[in-house]
Amino acid sequence: MTAVVGTPGLAVAPLLRYYDELRAVMASVRATRPPASGRVADFAPGFELPELTPALEAFLGAGQVRTAPLGSYRDVRLTLLDLMGNPRTRTTKTMASLLMVARVVAHIRRTGERIMILTPSSANKATALRDAVLRAIEHGLVRPDELRIAVVVPAASRPKLWASPLSTDPELAARNPVLCLPGPDRSAVKTLAREVVDGHAETLQALAGVRLWYSLDLDNYRTADAARAMFERDFAPGRPGDTRLHAHAVSSAYGLLGHHLGHTAIGAPGDPRYFLVQHLDTPDMVLSLYFGDPDRARLPQYHYRAADGLYHQDADPRFPATTFDPDEVLDSTFYTHRPPTSATMNELIRTGGGGGIVVSLHECLQRYPALRARFAEAGLDLPADPRRLREWSLIMAATGVLNAVDRGLVTDDEVLLHGSGCYGTDDFAPLPDAAVQTVHSGSDVRRAVFSAALAEHCR
Repeated sequence: MTAVVGTPGLAVAPLLRYYDELRAVMASVRATRPPASGRVADFAPGFELPELTPALEAFLGAGQVRTAPLGSYRDVRLTLLDLMGNPRTRTTKTMASLLMVARVVAHIRRTGERIMILTPSSANKATALRDAVLRAIEHGLVRPDELRIAVVVPAASRPKLWASPLSTDPELAARNPVLCLPGPDRSAVKTLAREVVDGHAETLQALAGVRLWYSLDLDNYRTADAARAMFERDFAPGRPGDTRLHAHAVSSAYGLLGHHLGHTAIGAPGDPRYFLVQHLDTPDMVLSLYFGDPDRARLPQYHYRAADGLYHQDADPRFPATTFDPDEVLDSTFYTHRPPTSATMNELIRTGGGGGIVVSLHECLQRYPALRARFAEAGLDLPADPRRLREWSLIMAATGVLNAVDRGLVTDDEVLLHGSGCYGTDDFAPLPDAAVQTVHSGSDVRRAVFSAALAEHCR
């Protein structure tokens, strides 16, 4: 299991500690956004937050962050930025989800409108947002009929979905559906969810009195992840004169873009150095960084060796030296092709420094026993059998850093490893089959969303 068994560093709830600073960041982001279109399909709650109350403080306290030393590797100091402190999600998506739901609470109190969040996800966003909705209900911030959530996930992510009262309580389950899309195109969940919002949000509002919010927006995530830079300033400032590299397993790099937003907002000196870690199924950001486009034709050619049953390449150290399969999917969480954030990240790395690397499952497995021992000293208990791991973000990021050090791609004094997710089969109860609806089309998603919006209200 990946539960925290010790606390080498002080655990802090950044959303609570930096509430006023985050309000200022959100106000600055709001000022740069285009005016609202007025279309029902483009609805989003404002960037205002409620006034702090004991209930809201308890709600926001679920997002815990700490640091822990990981020792050194070839003279490079390694420090963990542990963003996985919520035991009900084990993912950094908790912070953004809590802040998003707090905004919804403010909107509901201001307008009296009822809201349904609709989000596509590869698993972690769905789990974190569902947990945030549940927490808002548990802490009395909203009634179950005022706030609901529908998530659309690819079938490949089905084993990563967590059970909770949103799936086991019949009334809550009816209002908060989990929709699963079969097929090889995992990113199609985004298309279907957006199609339903664009085509049917107005009808849903008229029929059920429920506002539909398509929540997949960069600003919803980077405003919360700005808290990483505030935490770093106060609890992990680094050694004077040393260079620090921020390493992160990424799909679209929302977390690093959020860190940069916070770095700028607090007026921190210098430009942060960022290092992207990806896998072979979606190496688009690394390809874009080094070649200017994400064309997979830029990947090095792999050659099978019968002697060890692996595919090999030694032409480019930024890509796996060995892999079981050049087309493998290491972790279904990372499913975004051609992310629109690539251009921004490329510029940040060109300006501040850093780089990127792609890792394979074989490389992660080679490193796994040593990484497990290193993380145990930092207070994280990973399963002895890596087959029990369901979220590979932390192992991917650490493997990428060690590979990069070995290959001379990283020569910084310190690497701050953004631990964005890690959990195994012992950390959660899987979502029961009865709580999952299979969908094949936008029409299926629409029917499920309308059914959930029209479910019998609470007293």
